[in-house]
Amino acid sequence: MRCLAVLGLSLLLGLSHAAFGATPETPGPRSPAAERLSADTAETTPSGATFTAPSGWSITFSAGKIVLDPPEGDSHLVLVDVRAANAAAAVAAGWAGYRPDAHHALKLAMPQVPYNGWEERHLYVYETSPNDKAVVYALAWRAGDAWSVAIVDATRSTFEKRNAAFSLALGSLRAKGYERETFAGKTARPLDAERIALLTDFVQNMMQTFGIPGVAMSLIDGGKVVFAGGFGVKASGEPDAVEADTLFLAASNTKAMTTLLLAKLVDEKKLRWDEPVTEAYPDFKLGDADVTRQVKVTHLVCACTGFPRQDLEWLFNYGIATPASSLASLGAMQPTSRFGEVFQYSNLMAAAAGYVAAFAANPERELGAGYDEVMQTKVFVPLAMTETTFDFAKALRGNVAHPHGDDVDGKTVLARMDINYSIVPLRPAGGMWSSVRDLSHYVEMELARGALPGGERLVSEENLLARRKPQIQIRQDTTYGMGLAVSTEYGVPVVGHDGGMFGYKSTLLFLPDQDVGAVILTNADAGGYLTGLFSRRLLEVLFDGRPQAIEQARIAAQQRLAQIAEGRKQLMIPPDAAEVAKLEERYANPVLGELRVRAEDGATIFDFARWHSTVASRRNDDGTISFISIDPTLEGFNFVVDERDGKKALIIRHAQHEYAFVAAPSP
Repeated sequence: MRCLAVLGLSLLLGLSHAAFGATPETPGPRSPAAERLSADTAETTPSGATFTAPSGWSITFSAGKIVLDPPEGDSHLVLVDVRAANAAAAVAAGWAGYRPDAHHALKLAMPQVPYNGWEERHLYVYETSPNDKAVVYALAWRAGDAWSVAIVDATRSTFEKRNAAFSLALGSLRAKGYERETFAGKTARPLDAERIALLTDFVQNMMQTFGIPGVAMSLIDGGKVVFAGGFGVKASGEPDAVEADTLFLAASNTKAMTTLLLAKLVDEKKLRWDEPVTEAYPDFKLGDADVTRQVKVTHLVCACTGFPRQDLEWLFNYGIATPASSLASLGAMQPTSRFGEVFQYSNLMAAAAGYVAAFAANPERELGAGYDEVMQTKVFVPLAMTETTFDFAKALRGNVAHPHGDDVDGKTVLARMDINYSIVPLRPAGGMWSSVRDLSHYVEMELARGALPGGERLVSEENLLARRKPQIQIRQDTTYGMGLAVSTEYGVPVVGHDGGMFGYKSTLLFLPDQDVGAVILTNADAGGYLTGLFSRRLLEVLFDGRPQAIEQARIAAQQRLAQIAEGRKQLMIPPDAAEVAKLEERYANPVLGELRVRAEDGATIFDFARWHSTVASRRNDDGTISFISIDPTLEGFNFVVDERDGKKALIIRHAQHEYAFVAAPSP
């Protein structure tokens, strides 16, 4: 929830994570008039840099400038080629060519790694106030003496909705004449002792650099585990070491297990991939009747239905939620894009997949209990995942890693577990506790195309592989299937998923053509840097690739420190007493529930009943006041002081949605 989290690790590092999608068309003669693109289209800037313009967007060429506009028309991605002495001068020239009247205050200037043929790269992030509802940043990338400047000037809602398209255009921007690194046709090196050591050294260096207390890792080669072990500790300040059997909250890596269950039920003819969900589960209902009718079983975890991420509903209100009520809540939600138009990730839809499966397997059981039971009998037991569970109490009594986050100064500290219980009602989307030993059995089965070690088949190859088929494009060279993403950025398919809950970050991935896989589980929010870079390091080790990951980690560490320092200097801790005095004791929102303001040991606490956080205050550029949560793993929830219908209110925004907590009398 850091202030720059909306930009994402890929942008901060300058990585494309490119993948396969539509083959770009060859550009022809262009008119200066705006043109609506009917397909992803290969384009060239005046200096010869190449990029892919997204389908459905408008493109305009004029005087060394290219403007890309999404269908909403309220946002712009501008490419300007300039000659300049340095990055700062290049960005200034870029703004002069786009909007000379713009006067955005610079918030942060950060380096990026050389990439895609660019010898020098910089990111400039501009100050915006919460009420601006805007994302504004610029990139200055140099090859030789030519700079390409990219400016993103977007509304936050469109940036969130069209993030895959923004990533496609920027991730594909390559210097003139650059030839992409590819491992296609190369033979992977064996993961012998020397190469395992390279990977374990990388993990341990990342732990030290980013303050990650504990990591578990497994490596699979030739379909067999060649390494499974742990590094560091389960809880900072405690001696208990992480092991191969230590449990971590695997978060969204649960989704692949849920779709494996779907595949199993399709094999058993209890479901069909093309079956309308309303037939499989008659009570299924979305906020849009037309989309409800279109959704088939294969769409439940495709991130392609047009329904946006609405995580605050379950993060704030989980105390009274059940699997049935979580499913029913979809009936109040509306799509923000057309079916199949853009990648929009929805945890609620993914949870629905698991509960629809549970209903198909045993319609008489309560949805949560039914899901737990059918996952145990049809997935975990056959895979010998003996310690994997959805039972928080059981997991926390055993060999378990504890969550960690950053304090306001960036130090990694032990964090509370309370908000992680929010995933329990939605557990098919992210509530699995597992270990690298258990998850290795799953990866082995994926590499064996559905077969178990003894030769018995868990699931048919056809239905196993159906989960990897592209349903929607995430960014260039990466598509999303059903709970699994497939990247061909470097010419070889890499299948996998990432996971993130509060204080836990993880990744699992496998290279089906090379019979290689890996699992990484971490017990810190900073673990996202490791999971984000591990795939690249694994490919380097396997194919003797260019050693980029270590440099990417070094730059990422600089960026992280800069973000933390910038965020910290804007906060007042404890919060401004005069502003605290203006707060009411109780606020309420019809969707998110109740917020109580209380004092504790000189701190101001925002209490949401099931979880709470200390808050700081911040004066925004437009003069408004924000109260911002600062407890480890919970930092960054931003409540803007405002009014609604003449009553005091605290406004929180997330992705494409806004929620008002309005002052209410105590009951």
